[in-house]
Amino acid sequence: MLKLNLQDIPREKSISKEDFLKRYFKPQKPVIIEQFIEDWPAFSKWNLNYFKDIAGDKTVPLYDDRHVSCKDGFNEAHAKMPLKDYIKLLQNGSTKYRIFLWNILKEVPQLQNDFNYPDLGLKLLKKLPMLFFGGKDSYTFMHYDIDLANIFHVHFEGEKDIILFDQKQNKFLYKIPHSLITREDIDFSNPDLEKWPALKQATGFKTTLKHGDMLYMPEGYWHYMKYVTTGFSLSLRAIPRNPFNLSKAIYNILVMRYFDNAMRRIKGQKWIEWKNEQAVIRTTKQIGK
Repeated sequence: MLKLNLQDIPREKSISKEDFLKRYFKPQKPVIIEQFIEDWPAFSKWNLNYFKDIAGDKTVPLYDDRHVSCKDGFNEAHAKMPLKDYIKLLQNGSTKYRIFLWNILKEVPQLQNDFNYPDLGLKLLKKLPMLFFGGKDSYTFMHYDIDLANIFHVHFEGEKDIILFDQKQNKFLYKIPHSLITREDIDFSNPDLEKWPALKQATGFKTTLKHGDMLYMPEGYWHYMKYVTTGFSLSLRAIPRNPFNLSKAIYNILVMRYFDNAMRRIKGQKWIEWKNEQAVIRTTKQIGK
């Protein structure tokens, strides 16, 4: 069976600020730093039971793998429940729900004492550390972040498979117009390259994150993440430095998401269907077939 053209993300045991900026940030290449967080209290303290104890009564937003609907707002949660109840579902292996973009400092300020902000030459947004949780086999659709941020993604517990593409691969990925995702019916862990032939021309990166690994994702990188086992991750972000990416982020935040929500209200599911059709039409046209 044909597979995606993916190379392994390079790994470093540790790295200096100068080497990181020169070898990864400036050329906008991903890297995994394996021993960066071993001095964080979180490295040994953070597990599901710890979060159940410290924040179990907090209500968290939950997402599953259902396809986008006109009834959903932009990034609107599919469900909500107390964190302790969600963790019980994770621990007994009975849920596809994920926590997505949960701002831990806003909810549990004392967790700030458990981690540090990497001093690698990027000005990280101190008020926006985000947590992500998922059960075995749950996954995110291939997407990129609305703010095209530089991201340090630190994984805890178990393993998580990652696939990345840079923005230069857009024309091969069946990108949905006026959106941040690809066609949701593409299974990037096992794609049908006969059905989605443009993917044969895409080049990207892959890895499996383990406890303590810190992944640097450059500005605007597409990412698909699948939990091999139950686990969770912390994302720290810095605004894009590239002027084009910054302007695109501002457009996404101030214009695109509101336009998309308005069209969902006006045209309903026909808007979603039109966008899905356009993803195929535009991709096919761009690759000249």
